[in-house]
Amino acid sequence: MTQSGSNKTELGNYFVANYPPFSFWKNTHLPDAFSMLNAPPANNTPLGLYVHIPFCRKRCKFCYFRVYTDKNAKDVDSYLEGILKEIDLYSKLPVRAGRQLKFIYFGGGTPSYLSVNQLQKLFGGVKTSFDLEQADEVTFECEPGTLQQHKLAALRELGVTRLSLGVENFSDSVLESNGRAHHVEEIFRAYNWARELGFPQINIDLIAGMVGETEANWHDCIQKIIELAPDCLTIYQLELPYNTVFSKELKQVDQPDPMVISDWPTKRAWVKYAFETLQKHGYEVSSAYTLVKNKSKTKFVYRDELWHGADMFGTGVASFGHVQGIHLQNLDQWDAYLGSLSQGQLPLGRALPISNNQKLIREMILQLKTGLIHPSKFEKKFHVKVLDKFKPQWESLSGQGNLKIGPDSVEVTMDGLLQVDRLLPGFFEPEHLGARYT
Repeated sequence: MTQSGSNKTELGNYFVANYPPFSFWKNTHLPDAFSMLNAPPANNTPLGLYVHIPFCRKRCKFCYFRVYTDKNAKDVDSYLEGILKEIDLYSKLPVRAGRQLKFIYFGGGTPSYLSVNQLQKLFGGVKTSFDLEQADEVTFECEPGTLQQHKLAALRELGVTRLSLGVENFSDSVLESNGRAHHVEEIFRAYNWARELGFPQINIDLIAGMVGETEANWHDCIQKIIELAPDCLTIYQLELPYNTVFSKELKQVDQPDPMVISDWPTKRAWVKYAFETLQKHGYEVSSAYTLVKNKSKTKFVYRDELWHGADMFGTGVASFGHVQGIHLQNLDQWDAYLGSLSQGQLPLGRALPISNNQKLIREMILQLKTGLIHPSKFEKKFHVKVLDKFKPQWESLSGQGNLKIGPDSVEVTMDGLLQVDRLLPGFFEPEHLGARYT
């Protein structure tokens, strides 16, 4: 696959999910991590739980997560036993100190890959360690082709409040070209079942710039969203991290390939079309990637709490977490992860304590993705005047038409929001500029 032009989609991470970059996290910081986990919490920061289910029917060609497509039922059961042991270990740590979960997020991989019996085992185990009824949100990611009506009914009974369907596109040929396992008819079937079962919130994911997408196809996808009317919609722009199937193919192909990945201006134009079209049908933009039908009712607790500095226990192979000012990531290999848990040890692989300035930058750049920040809130929390501290960055971005600055507001324009991840590294500390992100 090849592309031309300075705006082509090249290898490397585009999406800024955290700060400092993951490439700076090291196993040499693990003693600091364990010391923190074994001490009472220093503040009353909200707490969440991420549960990684790494199984998939197929590996999508754009996927860069730790997933497995070759595990049998026995392997899955072994993994569930391991992750429930990990969750139990976290629940008993001094840093937990009776804190209740604000949110829980089951991600993947494909959490809906699990059978009903396995789901009941998973949720039952989590509930022995944490009270899920106290959580404001329980999110569960699904691949439409793995869903049956009885499985959705079980998820509703188990307490899922936010169902997220990984639709990505409404064309079978596009789905197949990108390695997706489901087909379009399964999307409508699963969505209708979920609506009938009364899930409080249903989210649909789309990806702009998938191989094989065209403008006509994209417009059709947005029309399908209008017809389905989900409570919220998440739109990602396809990127090419180094460890995807597409990235490996890109490095190996010498001749132009007909399956071209869209360039960034094209992807931004498609997302802009989606935003503008859906706003005419009652949706509101709530971040660079999300639209909601009703901002006052539809919440993204997981996202908003994390972007405002919440703690989160990240459980499962290769999972990421953040607790009391320290970034954490688990061991990223199956045997090492389960082996550590078999010895009664948390399976941490690397960590990074972050400074107050890095906490400030992290929260500020993540909240900029929502399109609006209030500098007074950062001054109250961090005792820093961000308009003064980052004056050159604000002036540059404002001059480019990417944001507007008020007395106590920084509002990201639509043009800025569509490319916000490209703009955020301008706020990084000098040693992190130009460094590999992962």
